[in-house]
Amino acid sequence: MKLHCEVEVISRHLPALGLRNRGKGVRAVLILCQQTPKSQPRPQAGGERGGPHSAYLLISTLKDKRGTRYEQLKENIDQFFTKFVDEGKATVRLKEPPVDICLSKANSSSLKGFLSAVRLAHRGCEIDAPLSNATPVKTSEFEKFKTKMVITSKKDYPLSKNFPHSLEHLQTSYCGLVRVDIRMLCLKNLRKLDLSHNHIKKLPATIGDLIHLQELNLSDNHLESFSVALCQSTLKKSLRSLDLSKNKIKALPVQFCQLRELTDLKLDDNELIRFPFKIGQLTNLRFLSAARNKLPFLPSEFKNLFLEYLDLFGNTFEQPKILPVIMLQTPLTLLESSARTILYNRIPYGSHIIPFHLCQDLDTAKTCVCGRFCLSCFIQGTTTMNLHSVAHTVVLVDNMGGTEAPVISYFCSLGCYINSCDTLQ
Repeated sequence: MKLHCEVEVISRHLPALGLRNRGKGVRAVLILCQQTPKSQPRPQAGGERGGPHSAYLLISTLKDKRGTRYEQLKENIDQFFTKFVDEGKATVRLKEPPVDICLSKANSSSLKGFLSAVRLAHRGCEIDAPLSNATPVKTSEFEKFKTKMVITSKKDYPLSKNFPHSLEHLQTSYCGLVRVDIRMLCLKNLRKLDLSHNHIKKLPATIGDLIHLQELNLSDNHLESFSVALCQSTLKKSLRSLDLSKNKIKALPVQFCQLRELTDLKLDDNELIRFPFKIGQLTNLRFLSAARNKLPFLPSEFKNLFLEYLDLFGNTFEQPKILPVIMLQTPLTLLESSARTILYNRIPYGSHIIPFHLCQDLDTAKTCVCGRFCLSCFIQGTTTMNLHSVAHTVVLVDNMGGTEAPVISYFCSLGCYINSCDTLQ
């Protein structure tokens, strides 16, 4: 019985000696072996079901293919640490020798099965699985630890076998994919996923289960949206780079701005008619490219960005309107007054507390230039902004050499509007 993963063996004597472990695992093959008495014939290559008294652990690495043996598992395991087993991580603490065997980057289902067999050996139970022989591991075994795979044609795409579970970088471009292969969603170690130049129309929400995913390239597909579920998944904490260029996206949900770890965002050659109006919440964003879309104006929170590079060339920016749009009501409605109070005081809300449509209203509330919020009672005005005020490097927005774009602003009251008249003019 074998498990492919990264292993770090930590001696518990090190802290007492004032020493530290090196803190990094190595690629290894863990083998649960059958101790064969010399008087018995050697078992065949298929292995045999073994009793608990004869099971031991063998850890083989590329540098030590014969491996290190940890004898007598029965009643020799102090503790199992399995809190992160679904992420392919676990630790087995042995009594003798006093070491912790830390496992990582394992296939979660294989890891669970392997730990179950080790538990049986520890308890003195019969192991209902074929145990391996103590033979040196072949070099080919370590090829299963492949961390990068690049596929750029249909003929090379694997149809009959799975992707190596240890992959951290997967590219499948020009493969004619119309949907995301479910096998990719089992690659829990993925940090970079490139699905560019395919025919994908919709993204499964389970992409959000790739907890280590930092770069996602979906350029040149047939996407029409980016779902709210993805925006609210674990991608909020991991995703750094997102390429959605050359698709058919018309708008991004307001929840898109929850992807606050984003540093690079490419939206070129879509059909965008607006940015998420809370885009200013993407405080880590440094590279933004949204050329050749249909943007008529920028949201007011665009001013809060601090970019290194900005490209908005080829959009259909409108001329600022001279007269504002006035939608004030006096007195404020109960809904408007309550919404402003909730948002101003940052009172938690959710669909388990208030109706879902009210949550949507609160999520899409507009921000006044004074920092307060407004729902449906406001004054809307437009002005121009020099894009150099938010970006160090700016690509010209048109063929005339312009670097200005219209910005839409909201005012929660007549007083806020009057105080900002000079800016609007």
